[in-house]
Amino acid sequence: MPENAIHPAEDTSAREMVITRLFDAPRELVFDAFTKPEHVVHWWGPAGFTTTIETMDVCPGGVWKHVMHGPDGANYPNEHIYLEVVRPERLVTSHGGHKEGGPETRFTHIITFENQSGKTLVTMRALFDSAETRDRTVRDFNAIEGGHQTLARLADYLPRILNQKEPDQKEPAAEFFIERTFDAPRDLVFRAWSEAESLAQWWGPKGFGLRIVKLDFRPGGIFHYCSTMPGGAEIFGIFLYREIAPPERIVFLTAFADKDANLGRHPMMHDWPRYILNILTLTEHNRKTTLTMRGVPHDPTEAETKAFKEALKYLTPGFQGTFDQLEAYLAREQERA
Repeated sequence: MPENAIHPAEDTSAREMVITRLFDAPRELVFDAFTKPEHVVHWWGPAGFTTTIETMDVCPGGVWKHVMHGPDGANYPNEHIYLEVVRPERLVTSHGGHKEGGPETRFTHIITFENQSGKTLVTMRALFDSAETRDRTVRDFNAIEGGHQTLARLADYLPRILNQKEPDQKEPAAEFFIERTFDAPRDLVFRAWSEAESLAQWWGPKGFGLRIVKLDFRPGGIFHYCSTMPGGAEIFGIFLYREIAPPERIVFLTAFADKDANLGRHPMMHDWPRYILNILTLTEHNRKTTLTMRGVPHDPTEAETKAFKEALKYLTPGFQGTFDQLEAYLAREQERA
């Protein structure tokens, strides 16, 4: 019998945590939101958290490994082993998680999806090995409130999926897209994004200076830098790395920051999104590399989405200038080789 399993006639109420929420969305869609990585990364975790998915294999015996990143910079590695997957009714996992440097907490996680007249009632039950473990988890991690915040984020996210599925939707997505082909092999282009000495030679708008404060190129790591404007003013920015698959793909959040890497707002545009989620892909053909970059606001307000859409016409020229510098850097590197 699985760890923390429920025995017949056993009263488990003292060692379990139960959180429920009714969603105005069909059951299949809500089940997808729990089981597809492209959805999970947008809502999993309490308010202010982001999630990096290392692997997600939703089948009996499959593993979901991810790291939750708290707003204070703390990381929380988690691993789920799927014990039951019954689409679209039920998910059961053996779950272990901890704060980096702290003890691990384990429990059986049972999630059920109940159709209620086209809406979906989600019930999440966390079953611990003892009442003491349950109480400690609730106390140390504010787990009940965190669970409610997580489902609230899902409620905010589900309308996006519903809208995407409507064929007559006319509203354009708030998405930045740019593509550029470089006369350089993919490994070299990837290194230009992953090494401090390389980034220092090309990243940023034309005419700006660049000082790298820190580069920790790994999922959960950061790139913290300072751009110096022609007039001397300094602007600090940060990348928060979420996925890295050399030499093909880098997924990262960008944000403004201060000199100590505390996240902040755009210094001149209050409604600019706090975070932009960027997906960078590199493909190679005949030793040339095509770079595509997509950027979308991450968990934006309506005002932030509007501000981002209004600025899209300025983003492409700005990045073209940055990529001109990347092109020149790649040419210099190949001449040296």
